[in-house]
Amino acid sequence: MHFETPSINQLIDLWLHEDIGKGDLTSIAINEKIVSANVIAKQKGVFCGGPLIRKIFQRLSELVQINFLIDEGEHFESGKVLLEINGPATALLAGERIALNLAMHLSGIATATAKLLLELEGTGVSLVDTRKTTPGLRLLEKYAVRCGGGINHRMGLDDAAMLKENHIAWGNGIGESIKVLRKSIPWTSKIIVEAETAEQAEQAVTEGADGVLLDEMPKEMLGTLIPKLRGLAAGNPNRKSRQIFIEISGINPSQIKDYAATGVDLISSSAPITQSTWLDFSMRFNNEKTN
Repeated sequence: MHFETPSINQLIDLWLHEDIGKGDLTSIAINEKIVSANVIAKQKGVFCGGPLIRKIFQRLSELVQINFLIDEGEHFESGKVLLEINGPATALLAGERIALNLAMHLSGIATATAKLLLELEGTGVSLVDTRKTTPGLRLLEKYAVRCGGGINHRMGLDDAAMLKENHIAWGNGIGESIKVLRKSIPWTSKIIVEAETAEQAEQAVTEGADGVLLDEMPKEMLGTLIPKLRGLAAGNPNRKSRQIFIEISGINPSQIKDYAATGVDLISSSAPITQSTWLDFSMRFNNEKTN
C-alpha cells in the first residue's frame, strides 16, 4: 500500500483535527524539549501500521524520528518493544492516541487473519476479505488483512462486477445480466456471480462468468458441485476462459479447514475485520534518552 497519497494525508488531518481540535489544553503544562519513548506490546500478535504511525507523528513535527524494531506482518510476543520514538514532547503527546489506536486496530485484524490462515496451511486455498469494512478505513483495514497474509477481494464496486442475490432478483436473470455486463464493462474486469443454489452456480458457469461465489452452501454439497462446475467450464467452447474461479463465503470460521478440503480456490470471510479485537499497545517515556 502507498502511504504517500493525498487521501492518506487527508485522513490523518481529519483524525488529528478530531482529537486535537483547537489545541491540546494539557500541553501548556509541558516543557518543550526533545524526548524519547518506547511503544510496547502488552500481548502477542502480528504487527501492522508502522508506516501510518510514522506519518502521523511526522505530520505533527518533522523533528520526530522513529526507529522500528519490528517489520510489518511480523509476529511478536507480549512485552516486545515495537518501536522507539524521539521528538518534541508536544508532538509525541498529540499523536500518541491516534497512532496507537490505529496500530492496535490494524494489528488486531492482521493477527486474526494470520490465525485463520493457520487453518488453511498446506491446502492451497487463499483467504480473501470482503467489503464489510469501517467506512473511511477500508484501504487500511484491507492493508491489515494483507499484513496478516490474506489477499484482497474487491476494493469497491468499481473493481469487478458481482451479481449478488438482489441483482439477480431485480435484474433479468443471470444469463441476460452477464451479456449486458460483457458489452458494457472494460474487458479487463471480471464478472462474478454469487450463487445460493447449485442451479444458479451451474448457470453462471454456462453463461460465462469468470468466477462463482457459493454462498452459505453446506460442505457436503460442495464435494460434487465444485468438480461439476470445473467440468462445465472446461467443456464450454463459448466461454472466454475454460478456467473458473470458485469461492465460498458465509461459513463459520471454525469450519474453515473443512471447507478448504472441498477443492475451492478462495474462501472469503469478513471475520478478520468485523470480529477481530484490538491488540493492546502502550507508549512509555524513556528518561535515559530525554534531552
